[in-house]
Amino acid sequence: MTNTGTMHLRDDRAVREVLHALVAAWAANDADAVADRYADDATVVLPGGVFHQGREEVRRYLAGAFAGPLRGSTSVDEPENVRLVGDDAAVVVSRSGFLLPGEETLPADRLRRATWVLTRRDDGWRVAAYHNCPA
Repeated sequence: MTNTGTMHLRDDRAVREVLHALVAAWAANDADAVADRYADDATVVLPGGVFHQGREEVRRYLAGAFAGPLRGSTSVDEPENVRLVGDDAAVVVSRSGFLLPGEETLPADRLRRATWVLTRRDDGWRVAAYHNCPA
């Protein structure tokens, strides 16, 4: 494998690790750990016209959700496609959703398809933009 091939394989793993870390942080209902994987200027678009801009807004939103309706929930994010775009960007499409306490199967009404844009920064890969819609 060439150096370029080795770098892409390493970057692919690093990008996937961001999603794994986000799932683990969500399972711990740790808004700080989730938000820390986002870039300072990240954007999040959710169904119903919900729009969050910036890491701190993402952190506040999740802290409220984990203290309320999403307390004890776990995230499902299974990458279906990971595409590196140049050396410092990646696009991931995943099958997503969340399970409430006691659920083992993702209900159809919470099944989502998500698009993640990640960028490589000095401190590693960060989510620059996230969007999901019903699958």
